[in-house]
Amino acid sequence: MNLQLLKADTSDALTLNGISKRAFDSDVFVGGASAEGPPGYMSVSFHTEMARQGHLYKLTEEGLIVGGAILFLQVDVLNIGRIFVAPEHFRKGYGSFMMQQIESMFTGVKEITLDTPDWNTRTNTFYAKLGYTEIKRDRGLVYYSKRKLTENMIRLT
Repeated sequence: MNLQLLKADTSDALTLNGISKRAFDSDVFVGGASAEGPPGYMSVSFHTEMARQGHLYKLTEEGLIVGGAILFLQVDVLNIGRIFVAPEHFRKGYGSFMMQQIESMFTGVKEITLDTPDWNTRTNTFYAKLGYTEIKRDRGLVYYSKRKLTENMIRLT
């Protein structure tokens, strides 16, 4: 398994859009009422714009795109807008790899935040397993946070 998480180009948007659609449509098997996903999950123009703004990332295996992420960095907080993996690669550790890479790429942040639907048993279990703490629930979403220890925090303890 030779995986890499890289910034995506606008030329990757079509491929990432297709993977996003298939990944989020599969949520119907883990509690989703219908095949649907977050805003823009099946919009090539949305993925193109996210790439243009530098928020879109691609997960590659041997050079082939197998997943993606949309990340928003705001000063010292990183928000994981979404991650997605092609359904044929579910349960192979790709999501865990992607989350580990995201955490190691953004070493300067103090906190990583994300949210996921409360009905999605797959993602809620996944984020808790990775050490994310539930902060609140609101309007059908569960909000998670992971605070990162910085060198200054480590020295103070």
